[in-house]
Amino acid sequence: MTIRRATSLRPGQLKHLIRVASVTGRLPERDVALLRLTHTAGIRVAELALLEVADVLYPSGAIKPEVYLRADITKGCRPRNIYLTHAKCLAALDAWLSVRHRRRWGLSGADEYLGLRPSSKLVMTHKGQAFELAFKHRELDSGPEVYRACDALQQTITRLYRQAGIKQGSSHSGRRSLAAKVLAATGDVETVQTILGHVCLDHSKPYLTVDQATIRHAFEVALA
Repeated sequence: MTIRRATSLRPGQLKHLIRVASVTGRLPERDVALLRLTHTAGIRVAELALLEVADVLYPSGAIKPEVYLRADITKGCRPRNIYLTHAKCLAALDAWLSVRHRRRWGLSGADEYLGLRPSSKLVMTHKGQAFELAFKHRELDSGPEVYRACDALQQTITRLYRQAGIKQGSSHSGRRSLAAKVLAATGDVETVQTILGHVCLDHSKPYLTVDQATIRHAFEVALA
C-alpha cells in the first residue's frame, strides 16, 4: 500500500490556513486549536481525539508546558512527550476551552480543571461529543498493520485545508511541517524522530522536507 504524502506548509500558507479557519465553520476556535496543535506539537489525529482535559491541564487550570502521551493513546503504544509552549497554540487552546465552558460541554461543577471534567476529551464535535475511533487494518510494504483511526476528525482537519485551497493538506501536514522546521533548526534527524514518535529513522524520512533556501545555506556554510 502506498500512502499519499501530505504537503508541508510554508509560513505564509500556514498564516492563510489559520486565517480562513478562524472565520469559517461551526467551531472556528476549535478548528484553529486543531491546526495549532498539529503544527506545533506534531500530534497525530487519533492521539488528539483521545487526549483528555487532565492530560493537558493542571488542576489549577493552567496548561501544562509538557504533556505526556500515554502508551494507550499513541501509535504502536510508544509513549512520548509533546510540548505546549508556542504562544499562539496556547492562545488557541485558551479560546477553545472558553467556548467549551460557555456551551457547558463536559462541565464538572467543580473549580478544578477550569470546571471541566478531567476525563472528558479535549476536542469535541460541533455537538459537544467525543470523536469516535475505530480499529483498521492495512497492508504496508513492511507487512500488515492494525491501527486506530478517527475518520471524522481526520475529515474535519482535511476540510480546513481544502477550504483554504491548499492541495494535499491533511493532519499529517502539521507533522511534516514541524519536522522540516526542527530539521532546519537543528540538523538532527534523531531529534525529529523523537518528536514524531517514530520507532526508527526510516519512518521519519518521508516527513523530512527542507526548502531550497535552507539547502543553499547549508552548502554555503559547509563550503565556506
